[in-house]
Amino acid sequence: MRIYTLLMLITVVTLSAVTGYSRSSKKSDDAPFWTGTPDAATFEKNLNDRIGQAQAALDRLVAVKGKRTIENTLKTYDEILIHLDAAGSQAGLMSVVHPDKAVREAAERITQKVSSFGTALSLNRAVYDALAALDVKQADAVTRYYVEKTLREFRLAGVDKDEATRARIAALSDELVLIGQEFDKNIRGDVRKVTVNNVSELEGLPQDYIARHKPDANGVITLTTDYPDSLPVFTYAKNEDLRQRMYRAYNNRAYPMNIDVLNRLIARRHELANLLGYTNWADYITANKMVGNAKNASDFIDKIVAASDAKAKREYAALLRRKQQDVPGATVINSWEKSYWSELLRRSEYNFDSQQVRPYFSYVNVKKGVLDVTSKLFGVTFKQVTNAPVWAPDVECWEMFENGKLVGRLYLDMHPRENKYKHAAEFVVRTGVQGRQIPEATLVCNLPGGEAGDPGLMEHDDVITFFHEFGHLVHELLAGRQPWIGVAGISTERDFVEAPSQMLEEWTWDPKVLASFAKHYKTGEPIPAELVKQMKRASEFGKALGVRRQMVYAKLSLSIYDRDPKTVNTDTMVKDLQQQYEPFPFVDDTHFQTAFGHLDGYSAVYYTYMWSLVIAKDMFSQFDKSNLLAPGGAAARYRTKVLARGGSAPAATLVSDFLGRPFNFKAYEEWLNEEGN
Repeated sequence: MRIYTLLMLITVVTLSAVTGYSRSSKKSDDAPFWTGTPDAATFEKNLNDRIGQAQAALDRLVAVKGKRTIENTLKTYDEILIHLDAAGSQAGLMSVVHPDKAVREAAERITQKVSSFGTALSLNRAVYDALAALDVKQADAVTRYYVEKTLREFRLAGVDKDEATRARIAALSDELVLIGQEFDKNIRGDVRKVTVNNVSELEGLPQDYIARHKPDANGVITLTTDYPDSLPVFTYAKNEDLRQRMYRAYNNRAYPMNIDVLNRLIARRHELANLLGYTNWADYITANKMVGNAKNASDFIDKIVAASDAKAKREYAALLRRKQQDVPGATVINSWEKSYWSELLRRSEYNFDSQQVRPYFSYVNVKKGVLDVTSKLFGVTFKQVTNAPVWAPDVECWEMFENGKLVGRLYLDMHPRENKYKHAAEFVVRTGVQGRQIPEATLVCNLPGGEAGDPGLMEHDDVITFFHEFGHLVHELLAGRQPWIGVAGISTERDFVEAPSQMLEEWTWDPKVLASFAKHYKTGEPIPAELVKQMKRASEFGKALGVRRQMVYAKLSLSIYDRDPKTVNTDTMVKDLQQQYEPFPFVDDTHFQTAFGHLDGYSAVYYTYMWSLVIAKDMFSQFDKSNLLAPGGAAARYRTKVLARGGSAPAATLVSDFLGRPFNFKAYEEWLNEEGN
């Protein structure tokens, strides 16, 4: 997942060496953004200064007399965005990762200011008229596209509305920022606990998991709803009561407080869409996406549902048959046991036990693998900066080089922490601009490891997550050399941005690739190719049921925003959609939507994950499956024609330039219908 926040900070140091930094009076946009490890007050002042610089650039743009040119107008406009990107991105990141509550609160205030500034800018008719007056017929294609896209976004924002309407748009936009922050804060803050009174209740869970969870003085063992605790329970715990209690706790996070918050979010977005001339928010938010409108998005969901129907029914029937072997007379698979019985079926039908691979996936080895694989594919190298300024002790800083030149910087914030973001995502830190500043980005995950003595043995799903999020990050860094910030980084249509990260997941299934880094944490032996093949065969089971679950998310995301809010009851919708798309009975008194953060960030367009996957499967069809680590060839073309171009052309153009044709469903349908054998 990619988080759409902006971040960058003016720093007061210069880069002195690959492995260290020294203080200087010279300002450098290429220094690590957290230089000086600012406290809340300094942090807030630094970013307020950035907002001030954006205002100064805006004043210069409006004050121009005479003919509008790229030099006196477009460059100045881009300067405004550079400063807003700096302040907004850093604030967005720190608001969800910094251990200090004062810093998080300062970050939220800056986020509000940046959003307010951005809204006012998008409604500024003088700026729009200045950009519209540019004659770009002789400009290069990237510049022409930048201006065209920018003018379209101004119109979508409501710049052509009357003054009273623009004022209400601005007020609603400001309110939506506050509501979104409240929604996310409630999710981060509601970590629920599930206890057991005896270690025997953890039967079936990995031994290293049990070792991490020591009984207290009263013999009570406490688990949480954070990923490293909850997900293994669903998959391995033999104790059905434990699985059910964890399921209920996990699917009631941020309930009931986020019911009201979500209702307000839906209502305000609907009002905003109406002001902007759209019937509903779903039609508004899809207007500048590849899909075009809400009906097309709905039709796409229907197509995926239909394509997965027969296989999903076969998979559920197989699950039920497997349960009946142990529970004669069983008539149903419940939601809290689908992962458990899926795991047992893969053991019996495919001779694959997912615990077999965990010893090969220590966190340190997987991290090395992610860096090595992307290095070989894209011709870059990574070096750790051991004394770089970071916001928490377990955060790592790395730098990316090409031909010996520093071209990007990344941070890894990879393990759970109190009040930290609870999912996995890539956050931009600073968008790169050619000749101006290198890109910086951060991975924020909640993976095992990070504690002394804990090897951080990961599920293969965790490995996929790591590669997926790193796919966003390497896209961000490689796209950071465009001439304009408005088309740099991951600035393509939102229903394309997941495709590069989804495609990098493919490398986690290849025996040769995995053998290069997946080494047993005790013996150092590489993972056997046959074990990887067994894992791949077993993975084919449950694929259609997984697609159906994704369509529950996608249709809920679309449906709460494509109608009058007065008719929306999210509890009813969740239950109806699960009953319509999934064979597992709905669990009463659960409310997963209250912790489904995408209902804020992605709003109506969660369909984009599956839309992007269709594109990802098509792009991957161009690679040589017998040698996925081969440099050059498809990897080089993909880097040049897709990743490095950022948002400098429509996504459909980037994809067709790489494929030599428009994308289609053929590769996706083949993937969906693969069967383990």
